[in-house]
Amino acid sequence: EADFVVEEEFETQYAQHCPLEPHVCIGYLDENHRIVLRTATQVPWHCRRIVAQCLQIPVNQIRVIKPRIGGGFGAKQEIILEDLCALITVRTRRPVKIEMTRREEFIASRTRDPSIVKMTIGVKKDGTFTAMDQRVTSWTGGYGTHSLTLLTNVGSKTLPFYRCKNVRFWGDSVYTNTPITGAYRGYGATQGAFAIEQMMDIIADKLNIDPIELRKKNHIQKGETNPVFTALGEGKEGHENPIESCGLDECIDRAAAAIGWNRKHRLYAKRDPNARIKRGIGMACLMQGSGIAGIDMASARIKMNEDGSFNLLMGATDLGTGSDTVLAQIAGQVLGVTVDKIQTYSSDTDMTPFDKGAYASSTTYVSGGAVKKAAEACRDKILKVAAEMLKEDVTNLRCENAKVISKSGKEVPYPNIINRSLYGQNQFQIEGEASHISYVSPPPFAAHFAEVEVDTETGKVRVLDYVCAVDCGVAINPKLAEGQMEGAALNGLSYALCEEMVFDAHGRMLNPSFFDYRLFTTVDAPKIRTILVETYEPTGPFGAKSIAEIGINGPLPALANAIYDACGVRMMKAPFTPERVLNAILAKK
Repeated sequence: EADFVVEEEFETQYAQHCPLEPHVCIGYLDENHRIVLRTATQVPWHCRRIVAQCLQIPVNQIRVIKPRIGGGFGAKQEIILEDLCALITVRTRRPVKIEMTRREEFIASRTRDPSIVKMTIGVKKDGTFTAMDQRVTSWTGGYGTHSLTLLTNVGSKTLPFYRCKNVRFWGDSVYTNTPITGAYRGYGATQGAFAIEQMMDIIADKLNIDPIELRKKNHIQKGETNPVFTALGEGKEGHENPIESCGLDECIDRAAAAIGWNRKHRLYAKRDPNARIKRGIGMACLMQGSGIAGIDMASARIKMNEDGSFNLLMGATDLGTGSDTVLAQIAGQVLGVTVDKIQTYSSDTDMTPFDKGAYASSTTYVSGGAVKKAAEACRDKILKVAAEMLKEDVTNLRCENAKVISKSGKEVPYPNIINRSLYGQNQFQIEGEASHISYVSPPPFAAHFAEVEVDTETGKVRVLDYVCAVDCGVAINPKLAEGQMEGAALNGLSYALCEEMVFDAHGRMLNPSFFDYRLFTTVDAPKIRTILVETYEPTGPFGAKSIAEIGINGPLPALANAIYDACGVRMMKAPFTPERVLNAILAKK
C-alpha cells in the first residue's frame, strides 16, 4: 500500500553505567547469627530472595540493608556480590567486605547491550505509515540476564509511538564472549529511539516537509492506545495501555521555540557549502513508561508520633534519585504537614515493607501510589479521633497545617489527637499501611532539540544548545525532575559522542578505566535546558508519571539528525566520534 519504502540499519555500542560508587557489599552476622548484608543495590528484596536460594536457607535468616549509595543507573539491579559475600560470611563467621575495582566494574558487572536495529517503514505521499518492520539483534554476553526484556523493550517503547496498522517485530539476543549486558537507564528504548527517530527525519526529507509536521501527524494521542502494548509488552504479553495524558505537542512547540527551530532550520539550509564549520539543528520525540504494568508492586507504612510528626517506612530504594524526598512530599500533601514532619526510612528488609526495587521508572508512580494510599489510611484514623474530640461529623473535617479543622471553624492540633489516641480511652496507634500495583504504565513524553557545530576537516562535533521538553504529568518536585532530565540528557550526550567499550579480537576489553574510557563530566556539558510541560495523569499520585529514564533516549537521534542537517551525512553507527564523522564526510565526497 506504500508509495515508497524506507529501509535503514542502525548500530549502537557497548557502554558502562560508571556510577561513582562501584559495587560493594558488607556482610556480617548479627547477635542472633543471622546474615546482615549492607549493600549498594537497587533491589533489596530480590537480593534477599536470591541469596536465600543460593545458600539454601530461609529468607528469615537474611537481612538486607540499602544505605545511601553512589548511583546505580541499572548496574545494581542484579545480584553481583551479595551471594558471594553472604557465603564467605557464613563459612568464616567473620565480617566480610567485597568491593569491585573500576576495571572489574567494566568487565564483570553489567553494561548496556549493543544492538543492530534494522527498520523498514512504508509511507504514503500524505505522510501516513502503512507498515513498520523492526528487526533487532542484541548482544547479551555469556549469560542472558536481561536479554529477553531488553530486546522486547526496543520495540515496545518505540513502535506504539506512531500510528500504523501493520507492525512486525523480530528480535534475536545473541550470546557472546564479551561482558554481560543488563539493565541500563533507557532499557532498550535508547536503541529503538536511535533508529525510529532518524527514520522520521529521513521520511520527512523524502516528503519535503518539516520533521515536526510528520511527527505531529502520526504520534499517539490522548484517548488512543496501540495493540503493540498488549502484543509485545516487556518479555511477555503486556496489558492494554490507554493513553490518558499526553502533552507531546506542547513539548514540541515549546522546545522548538526555545531553540529557535523555525529560524535556524531555514538559516542553516542556506549555508555556504564550502564552509569548514557547519551548523545544524535536529530533533527527536520520545516515549517511555512508568513501571511494568501488572508486575511492579510497592508498599508503605506510616505511623504518627506524639509530637504530630510521622515515620514513613517504605521499601522504595533511593539511589541518589531523590525518591525519599518525593515520597515524603506525597505523604505530607495527604496528611497536611510539611516534609520536615516526615521522617523517612527505606530499603531495609527487616524494618520496611516490600517494594520490587528501583527500576523501570517506577518509584514515583508505583511506590508513590503506595505511599499515598498509606497516608490516606493514616489520615482517616486522624479524622476519626478528631471527630470524637470536636463532636463533629468526619465529612466536615479536613487536615491542614498539622491540624484538623472543621467547617465550623473549630480545630485541634495533631499532638492533641495522637496523645488522645495513645493515652486516652480506646487506645491505639494511628497509622496506615497500603500496597499498590498498576495495570497500566502511562508513558511520559518528551521532545529533544539539539543545535550542533561540525568541523568538516576534523569531524569534531560540538553541541551548542540542547533543549528537553518533557511531559511527566505533575512534577511532584520540579527541581528534582529537572535534575533527572538534565542528568539523563548529559548521560545520553556522552553516550552519543564518546563512550565506547573497545575489545580485541578475543573479546578482551582494551579500555577498562576512566583514563581510557571517555565520558562526559560537567566540564564537557553543553548548555542543557529543561522545560516541564504539565499534564495530569489520573492513575498517578497527584497526577504524576515517571521522568528518570526518558531523557537518555533523546541525544543519539537528535544529534544524528542535527549532524545530517549540518553536513549531509547520516550517522548510522554510534558513537559519533571525530574519526567516524570525518570518515562519513569523506565517503560522501
